[in-house]
Parts: sequence; C-alpha cells; structure tokens
Amino acid sequence: MQYKRVFLKLSGEALAGEKKTGFDEGTCVAVAKQVKKLVDDGVQVGIVIGGGNFWRGRTSENIDRTKADQIGMLATVMNCIYVSEIFRSVGMKTQVWMSGRMPLQGCLTEPMPRLHRQLLADGSGLQE
Repeated sequence: MQYKRVFLKLSGEALAGEKKTGFDEGTCVAVAKQVKKLVDDGVQVGIVIGGGNFWRGRTSENIDRTKADQIGMLATVMNCIYVSEIFRSVGMKTQVWMSGRMPLQGCLTEPMPRLHRQLLADGSGLQE
C-alpha cells in the first residue's frame, strides 16, 4: 500500500541514539535519508519532534510545573532546528513551525500551509 501522507513522531531519545542525550549526528542523518526517500517517492511528510534528549518532565520540586513544561517545549524547538539543518544537508527543503512567537531566523510562527515537509516544534505541554 502506498501512502500519500505520513505523519512521523521523532522522540528526542531517538535523536540521541546510543548517546542517550544530545544528538547523535549519524542517527539523525540516517533518519533524514529515510525521510528523503519517502519524499522523493512523492509522499508528503509531516514530523513532530520531542525534546526528551534534553529535558524529561519536572526533575525538581523547586521548578513550577508550567515552567518545567516550557523548558520541555524549548527542547523541542532546539531539536527541530537541528533536525531541519540535517535534513537540508541531505538535500531537502524544510520549515520549522511553532505555535508561539519566537524570533528565530528561518522559523515561522504563522498558520501552517500544506507543504511536502514540515517539522513541528514546541509541543503543547498537556498531560495525556
């Protein structure tokens, strides 16, 4: 079965690979090449990226719950910017979209149009 659209969730932990924290560039490049193959085959790809490689929930009783969620949302923004650049390095055009306003060059905060490749950052901070 050939899918026309795919929505992929990349956890922060997946970006860290064996290192378990930060980024493992080899892992990220491998993921980018897999996504590029899909895109080259005509599949529209949307990606949401987690931030668990930098921040995993509230780790201190001294940090307010809302502030802990905001830190996690910023971790997803860092990951999206990094992954976007890795995707560009393998020949894809990308855009990073955020729900809030953040003055970052190359990151958009306007309503998201239909494109072939999109990376979504900053989560919702909601509990499941």
